[in-house]
Amino acid sequence: MASPEHPGSPGWTGHPVAQCAARTKQEASATGPDLPNPGPAGHLDTTSSLSPNSNMTTRELQEYWRNEKCHWKHVKLLFEIASARIEERQASKFVMYQIVVIQTGSFDSNKAILERRYSDFERLQKNLLKIFREEIEDVAFPKKHLMGNFTEEMICERKLAFKEYLSLLYAIRCVRRSREFIDFLTRPELREAFGCLRAGQYTNALDILVRVVPLQEKLTSHCPVMVVPALCAMLVCHRDLERPLEAFAAGERALQRLQARESHRYYAPLLDAMARLAYTLGKDFVSLQEKLEERQLLKPTTQGLTLKELTVREYLY
Repeated sequence: MASPEHPGSPGWTGHPVAQCAARTKQEASATGPDLPNPGPAGHLDTTSSLSPNSNMTTRELQEYWRNEKCHWKHVKLLFEIASARIEERQASKFVMYQIVVIQTGSFDSNKAILERRYSDFERLQKNLLKIFREEIEDVAFPKKHLMGNFTEEMICERKLAFKEYLSLLYAIRCVRRSREFIDFLTRPELREAFGCLRAGQYTNALDILVRVVPLQEKLTSHCPVMVVPALCAMLVCHRDLERPLEAFAAGERALQRLQARESHRYYAPLLDAMARLAYTLGKDFVSLQEKLEERQLLKPTTQGLTLKELTVREYLY
């Protein structure tokens, strides 16, 4: 069963407040790969550092450093509240706001569209105040009203306010890299996708994952390993739908993000799954098996989980 450590959130290895206080005023000129403080220690294994492995070939080392430099580049996002609708259920009535997230600087064919209600924004605000009270003291949050929440005037006012709110939060480096902010924008969809995976509804899971993974990648460009569970879930879905080529492509993306992280808990199960897929597709499976054998020599395991057994344990809560 899952631990209380948010099984689907990547592991955060430190507290962000001290780092953020010194950086907030230097947002515009800040550069470099300062790594995040992402969530529980599930995906960022403390034993798997970013230093390149001595067993890597020259070509692999060059590719590794190219990817690292690419990941250091800050991805800039714009937030729009495109629309809002009133939703009524048996015991409640609320406004659902549609958020559109677009990457700036080039045409974004993978713009993200998600929906959140006022209570979701309010929960985000409360969570951020626990950690970043000083950093977000000048960020205004739309107040709750006892009456008039469903008037056209109030809805339009809140649309503009939530757009400004998300934009201001995103401008603060330690906030936009926090588990709380990333979870607000991705966790509901990821929970739904992994729920479909556990239920064997692979097509439904993929429909959600192909929408949310691009956004997750943009939000976590500073720490690409955080996307590995979702990419592995895509591999499992494609494989069980008998689409080995698509499964292999998803696995390659996941392996790329695990370079120099041979001790990561996903590394060995992913290599095993990729070697089997490579054999099915007539690709080079020997090199994958050799890497798996090297990993097992470095860190022997009695009986490890398969990739599917690992992924179905993510995002249970």
